[in-house]
Amino acid sequence: MTARYVESSRLPTDWGEFDMHGFEDAETNKEHVVLTMGNVGDGEPVLARVHSECLTGDALFSMRCDCGSQLQAALKAISEEGRGALFYLRQEGRGIGLLNKIKAYKLQDAGADTVEANEQLGFGADMRDYSILRPMLEHLQIKAVRLMTNNPRKVAALEEQGVEVVERIALHTGANPHNEKYLNTKAGKLGHMMEGRG
Repeated sequence: MTARYVESSRLPTDWGEFDMHGFEDAETNKEHVVLTMGNVGDGEPVLARVHSECLTGDALFSMRCDCGSQLQAALKAISEEGRGALFYLRQEGRGIGLLNKIKAYKLQDAGADTVEANEQLGFGADMRDYSILRPMLEHLQIKAVRLMTNNPRKVAALEEQGVEVVERIALHTGANPHNEKYLNTKAGKLGHMMEGRG
């Protein structure tokens, strides 16, 4: 994947004022953003979250996943620290897209788990490509992170981009009766580290 830096601007939020940096992926024509607060290019490890777009969770407040609450928790943590970066990648539905995610939800309504639903639609369990991170990290001069994630694939992805992950910070939030099976599947089938949840 290749991404081109486009522009930056201020982004005032409920959690304080961030700088928003826009990137365009020439291969997929998708647009990605990074929200930063403070000086992230000073060589010190940066509190960071790699967040894949989830329209249903992030914007429509779905209780089928924990994405929206993780996004808000990450922004709050960065704000409290006064320094950090949130990479917002346009990889809806673990990379299968919004309409296919709706189809997967329909299969889940009939009893499939999140992995089985993706596979029944002909997709892998997780289709996300984290190589898009490299030009973003290079532009922001981030070389080491304290990563807020439960997903070991994200730790490995950043290390593959030459970024040192000095700490993994668990992000357990948003559990509810509607996403219990989803969270258990992420732990059991996708290897998410869910220790201490609940």
